[in-house]
Amino acid sequence: MRSGAKVAVVGGAFVLVAGGIGYGAYSVLGDTVGGSGDTRSASGSSKVRTGPPSAEEIAQTSKGFFDAWAAGDAKGAALLTNNESGAEPVLSSYGEDARIGKVRITPAPPVGTKVPYTVEATVAFGGKSKPLSYASELTVVRGLTTGKALVDWEPTVVHPQLTEGATLKTGESSTPAIEAVDRNGTVLTKEKYPSLGPILDTLRQKYGETSGGSAGIETWIEPADASQPDVNLLTLSKGEPGKVQTTLDANAQAAAERAVKKYAQASVVAVKPSTGAIRAVANNPVTEFNVALQGKQAPGSTLKIMTAAMLLEKGLVTANGAAECPKDVLYQGASFHNLDHFALPDGSTFTQSFARSCNTAFIKLIDDTKDDAALAKEARDVFGIGLDWQTGVVTTDGSVPEEAGGEAAAQYIGQGTVQMNALNMASVTATAMTGTFQQPVVVPQSLDDRKLARASRSLPASVTQQLKTMMRATAAWGTGAKAMASVGGDKGAKTGSAEVDGQATSNSWFTGFSNDLAAAAVVQTGGHGGDAAGPVVAEVLRAGG
Repeated sequence: MRSGAKVAVVGGAFVLVAGGIGYGAYSVLGDTVGGSGDTRSASGSSKVRTGPPSAEEIAQTSKGFFDAWAAGDAKGAALLTNNESGAEPVLSSYGEDARIGKVRITPAPPVGTKVPYTVEATVAFGGKSKPLSYASELTVVRGLTTGKALVDWEPTVVHPQLTEGATLKTGESSTPAIEAVDRNGTVLTKEKYPSLGPILDTLRQKYGETSGGSAGIETWIEPADASQPDVNLLTLSKGEPGKVQTTLDANAQAAAERAVKKYAQASVVAVKPSTGAIRAVANNPVTEFNVALQGKQAPGSTLKIMTAAMLLEKGLVTANGAAECPKDVLYQGASFHNLDHFALPDGSTFTQSFARSCNTAFIKLIDDTKDDAALAKEARDVFGIGLDWQTGVVTTDGSVPEEAGGEAAAQYIGQGTVQMNALNMASVTATAMTGTFQQPVVVPQSLDDRKLARASRSLPASVTQQLKTMMRATAAWGTGAKAMASVGGDKGAKTGSAEVDGQATSNSWFTGFSNDLAAAAVVQTGGHGGDAAGPVVAEVLRAGG
């Protein structure tokens, strides 16, 4: 859509009608705009008003702003904000570049200093026109120097998705629309699968020109950062979309969308271990920042899959060998304990510690590795973490930095400086299942011959088998048993609860597999991994893919 084509300025003024009252253009020349002019004493001296704007000032200032905006008077509307130079070009582009006219603004009753409102307008270009409607809000503040009541300027005042430096435009798109399809040819749309919105926008930006489609006429938000995809708001005429093949699975995606909606903040990703094909990506809420693919958080005990792999490779443990699990342990001045300070009896196996998520069993072994950076090396060399994944869309590829002392110990249980997201943890599980890292992809490599990340080595077959044994135990009778009870096939799991500074309840993490599908989820402030994130993963695994 970055065509660079110039468009003609729309002439004339628009009359705003809201609630049956006709609004004319509002004068902004007097000192009493918004009822916030100077007050003068008997001696003629002036006094700048202070304190929050009154209800009358809020009503009058917002009314004046709406009047000017609807009439196409960008300068007049900008004068009623606390950032005239920032507001005027955005308000001007509303009619000139975005070709939005016949504007009707319907304000709702103010909530404190905030005024919610709905906008109903018409976009017209090249003989095509369509209605555009949306809701937003503004805040009225006291001007710092004038004392006048003014609109606190933010680009979101004009449209809730408009960001700093971004512009609204209407015209012929330079990038044809795409028809993204799943692995079986099912069409994937934002309307049916809301979480795919940011992914579909990115795929259009990257592959639209080579997908065989033709341009249409659209209204879009063009971000200030040219590397970010445009956000399509309205299609006046479709053109001919080009087809883009993805690795997604419509059934798994639908299950992922349903699962995350059960929580206020949740993300999930599913990956096919044998190939790295991403089968589902879902977030609630849906934002331009894709938390499932780009988030950076401590993953809690789900990372013990990686830690266990490293300890098994070094011969420090075996799945059926004995492993101490005291209720707490001290390492280089840092104290670590198990949930509710539980301990396992003498003679318990490493599989029991893994399945019960015993922190101390892992941390007690850190000295035996004789290498504080051992986990960081395992993450990079075996699990492909931080190797610049080329998935086809923007992703954050995890981080396990080299640490020492207490920070290194915290990493063993997925805390400290470890940073992961749902995609990363789904990939960790997938690698544990097969023994070899397959870089996740959302579009086939053959689409553009991009170079995929490769880990430097695979896990020994014996280590892979033991990891799967321990994950199966977790799903059968360990901390993941309740969540995985409804999942069939060859299945395994690992739970995690990640503590966050300043957060009373931990984040809930869960990762698991069923046959040739691995999935991982995080629910913010969800508590124990099996309680919140577990059911999300289970629902996706049941859908298959």
